[in-house]
Amino acid sequence: MTTFVLATHNAHKVDELRRILGDRLGHHQLIGYDGPEPVEDGDTFEANALIKARAAAVVTGLPAIADDSGIAVDALGGAPGILSARYAGTGDDRDNYRMLLAKLEGVDDRAAQFVCAAALVDLAALDVGPRRGDGVFEHTERGIWPGTVLEAPVGAGGFGYDPVFRPDGLAVSSAELSADEKNAQSHRARAFGQLIVVLRRRYG
Repeated sequence: MTTFVLATHNAHKVDELRRILGDRLGHHQLIGYDGPEPVEDGDTFEANALIKARAAAVVTGLPAIADDSGIAVDALGGAPGILSARYAGTGDDRDNYRMLLAKLEGVDDRAAQFVCAAALVDLAALDVGPRRGDGVFEHTERGIWPGTVLEAPVGAGGFGYDPVFRPDGLAVSSAELSADEKNAQSHRARAFGQLIVVLRRRYG
């Protein structure tokens, strides 16, 4: 059995990832992380996910799983992107999506996508994989959930930009989906669904 540390202090993400990963980890164990938070100064979702996973792996000595995610809006050139959680500068979800709605006022093209990069970092020397022998294994996967930014928030579920995001093919916002519905199709579910394949291949 391998114990993985989930490198986030975001309680919403912890709950969501536990639901997504759940029994798919088999006999392996997933624990939370309460160590110091690193500075996320990467320029991509993947870079920031790796920064978080590396920090947790160093502190705990365990293989670490992390993600970095956000919303990318076509009409804004992909913004807020990696700055999604800090967009309004207050750390408040409502402030962030209200700022996004203000920037899109009067804009017809409201196409957007939720993006998630999931990362695994294992500092233990492994005898398999593309980085065999150097004592470090790093891997990322990306999940994308396309949709549209609504003109006003709808729904009380989810977190972040969920109330203003309507996934393609649905008539409701992602904040109106049940936890199980969201976790079956979200950007985070897609990224970690791909990462699970890597975990199974490496750890059984």
